[in-house]
Amino acid sequence: MVDPQAGFNLAPGRLLANKYEVIELLGGGWEGEVYLVREQATGIERAAKLFYPERNPKNSVAKAYAKKLFKLRHCDALIQYVNQEALSRRRIDVTILISEFVEGEVLNSFLAKRPGKRLPEFEALRLLYDLAKGMEPIHRAREYHGDLHGENIIVNRRGLAFEIKLLDFYIRNSSKRDNIEDDVVDMIRLLYDLLGGQRFYSRQSDVVKSVCCGLKRTLILKKFRHAGALRQYLEELHWS
Repeated sequence: MVDPQAGFNLAPGRLLANKYEVIELLGGGWEGEVYLVREQATGIERAAKLFYPERNPKNSVAKAYAKKLFKLRHCDALIQYVNQEALSRRRIDVTILISEFVEGEVLNSFLAKRPGKRLPEFEALRLLYDLAKGMEPIHRAREYHGDLHGENIIVNRRGLAFEIKLLDFYIRNSSKRDNIEDDVVDMIRLLYDLLGGQRFYSRQSDVVKSVCCGLKRTLILKKFRHAGALRQYLEELHWS
């Protein structure tokens, strides 16, 4: 078996499925690892997600992941699925999902470079607004992300706005309604963290506190049942 603790450790130059040359490791998570690869036939850079076989029984997780990306292919915040490949490692089949490679900066890295490792109020609210807009068509399709945090969001600055791309869905067994609500709570938590967390919360404006709701899940979901409700609320904010 492939030990998730050790990882795949694919060296640069390694060829996957006789089609894709490994350039570098982009990151890893519970399900597997993501590599930047170059398509040999075209020279186009792609992202290749390799699933740990023991966490992808009968290819069920990778299949659900691919189907979800295809279903939501018209959602601008999502990377575009290309195709599925496989490799054999120590006589064990490893599933590879190939998708577009999105340039940008992971949100946590972007935040770490800012003064005090936090954002000003307007900038943080703007980022939350762009994230809610990106999540809205996903929730409208009765789907969810399931793992929204600073390592799963890529940001690019576009004037006053942020271009958002989402990484790494998490497939959960609980109801879609519960998962959609979890997404909303996670988005509010992101705003809280972008502004400096507990240390700075007491100094935040009434506008921010009206969105954060003290991070109380019941209060958050009473206001925002899905990303569209959050997006609309932010559009209608009254500034004092």
